Amino acid sequence: MLSLGSVGAKSTKPSFVSYVTPEEIKLEKEPPKIEKHPDLLPGEVEFCCANPILKYTQDDLSQRGIFGTLFCTNFRVTFISDEKSQEETTKTFKNKLYGENDIPLMCVDHIYGVYDEKKKLITGGLVKNKYPSKMIIHCKDLRVFQFCLTFTKEEDAKKIFQGIAHHCLEEKSLKCVFAFSYSGTPSPGTELSSCREMQRKRETILFDSPEDWTQEMKRTRANCRLVTENENFELSQRYIIRHFTANISSIKCYYYLNYKVHIWCWSHHSGCALFKASLPPVTQEDGDFQKHLDIMINAVAHNYLYSAKTEDLSESLPTIQDIQQSYNKFKQFFLIENSTDFWLSDVKWFSSLESSGWLDIIRQCLQKAVEVVECLEKDNTNVLITEEEGTDLCCVISSLVQIMLDPYYRTLMGFQSLVQKEWVAGCHAFLDRCNHLHQKDKECHSPIFLLFLECVWQLVQQHSPAFQFSETYLTVLSDSVDVPVFSTFLFNSAHHRESVMKAESPLAQSSPLSCPTVWDWSVQFDSKAQNFFFNPLYSEKVKHEKAVRKAHKPKHQRQLSLPSTAFKPPSKKGFFKDETDSLKKMLRVKRLSRWMGSPDSPAATTRGFYESWQQRPLDYHGLLLPCLDGPAVRVWMQRYLRWIPEVHIMGGGSVAVMTKLMELLSQVQDLKCVLEQRDSSQAVKLDHRPYIQHRLLSFGSSGRLSSSFPFAYSRNRSFKPIIPTGLMQSLMVSDSLASQEDEASSFVSLV
Repeated sequence: MLSLGSVGAKSTKPSFVSYVTPEEIKLEKEPPKIEKHPDLLPGEVEFCCANPILKYTQDDLSQRGIFGTLFCTNFRVTFISDEKSQEETTKTFKNKLYGENDIPLMCVDHIYGVYDEKKKLITGGLVKNKYPSKMIIHCKDLRVFQFCLTFTKEEDAKKIFQGIAHHCLEEKSLKCVFAFSYSGTPSPGTELSSCREMQRKRETILFDSPEDWTQEMKRTRANCRLVTENENFELSQRYIIRHFTANISSIKCYYYLNYKVHIWCWSHHSGCALFKASLPPVTQEDGDFQKHLDIMINAVAHNYLYSAKTEDLSESLPTIQDIQQSYNKFKQFFLIENSTDFWLSDVKWFSSLESSGWLDIIRQCLQKAVEVVECLEKDNTNVLITEEEGTDLCCVISSLVQIMLDPYYRTLMGFQSLVQKEWVAGCHAFLDRCNHLHQKDKECHSPIFLLFLECVWQLVQQHSPAFQFSETYLTVLSDSVDVPVFSTFLFNSAHHRESVMKAESPLAQSSPLSCPTVWDWSVQFDSKAQNFFFNPLYSEKVKHEKAVRKAHKPKHQRQLSLPSTAFKPPSKKGFFKDETDSLKKMLRVKRLSRWMGSPDSPAATTRGFYESWQQRPLDYHGLLLPCLDGPAVRVWMQRYLRWIPEVHIMGGGSVAVMTKLMELLSQVQDLKCVLEQRDSSQAVKLDHRPYIQHRLLSFGSSGRLSSSFPFAYSRNRSFKPIIPTGLMQSLMVSDSLASQEDEASSFVSLV
């Protein structure tokens, strides 16, 4: 035996012989890297890139992640992993324009940098300084990305950081938005896409022509006058649809005095109507203000015996600045960077939601809409809603009122037409309110359109069978606002859109640029993904054959749950002309907000109005009213919690319930088909829904899906122990949870 510790032992010669040279070993261990680049859209240009970049996961503080390359283009910030992603290839609900690792430049909300383990908000002054070790990006759709820059070269890291900060945060002009590069670049299949766009226009009314407005007034049987004198924006920078008795010269006179005239929104079947208008400047004298208000009231009440009630929304609802501040507080609870932050915030979850005031603002908007509905439906009075600009909260309330009263706007195409009429043609300042250009003036920023979608979601989750579209559709629509491809949410008014598109066109002498509208969903999703936009529980209106109907006088198409008690004017014309002047003066102007101190305040009368409606048989194609009690107004779970893995329920949530309901609906349809085959003379028309089968195939097994499906799929995650959240904060600092967390991770991986 050999002595291991002998001092005088001779050193043995190495017996290992290598038959491979060191150069060959180096080549085998370090294969040549293949440079990866994103699939660029037509008109998309790559600015800068850096590799390797570590993208952190959101699991915990272990700083785990994946390596890849970070790019910045004129459309997005994109991260391409060095590993092949299996989720992207198997996704059914996949966006064609950007993926889960892509951030449209408009979608960037804030950028933070970590300097010496201190998190700082990136502004214009910090961009030129030393680049941070970690870059954190908060998105408007509530996604959070964390990139480590310490593994790449200093020059590349500084370049990618400054490039992203410059193109995402610096104030820019509208012509730099990617939509102009995307629309100005010809691509294969342009003729096909234009055909699809023309087909979409025939389905969704865009309200960009007098014919569209005439069609809408005929549908609602509105007794209004179409004024086309402003077609070239000579009087005002908007299309004006209003009911006026004065001649055009008097209208021009009031425009030259900087007044704005009321706009018709919708007409009730009883004859009363809803109008909106902007208030005149506050610097003018009271006499001019009252004169202007009297002219608007005379125009509203003309040809109607009903009284006209006015409501100044700026007095009864929060300001746009208050809405912005409330939402800023609210969204912070969902911008989670790691699981530790989530569990710490979970301790004060309900008190934090209450302190933000966001849910209370939603309740106030729904309450105000119900008050207006009561005036139109029960009192049969004209309603004129006003605010300073007439394009913010007026759009919210008028849209909600029409959804509650008109079942057409609860269909997919009807809802899109409503957004076009009240928001796009109604001159809502999307460019300023959404801060697409990163303007420094924060007073004009406010999520008004998101507030409207929040209110609609409350109606959808309370009365799901009444709506043809799903909450997934509303979530996608809220995301599409910040996609710089579509012209729908890119401008402040119709005049702004036409002037910019004509000026930026390279062929301005022949024709202006044409950006796609957001309603052409084929630009973002294929047909299978668009099936998720439809609600499988939608209760379509049963259509009977004409032979079953009895001969009767044609009535209006809307069926309302409450009876109509409209006062019918006498046939004598003299009575209307002479006798009603004093009656109009007494009943013409009543402010809804001034009734708050009386026993018949809107809160009390609206409660009785809701209870009387609730006692009647529910008609999903009639009047719909929301429940405004505390527990009824809920958080939009799909939109705000879809990116937080800790709240995902594997095989549970609304996905599991929806899957079972669709299976039952499919079985009911099969039974209907069998009954129809047995009795071919059956007169009942079947409720065909071809998209249900596709949705069933897309859902697959609900046990493998997350509750945030289709936005987040099942994946292995680490969970904290299931213990009361009150104890979590005290236990978070201890190291005893490490072993328990590993056990939980191994258990989840087995599942």
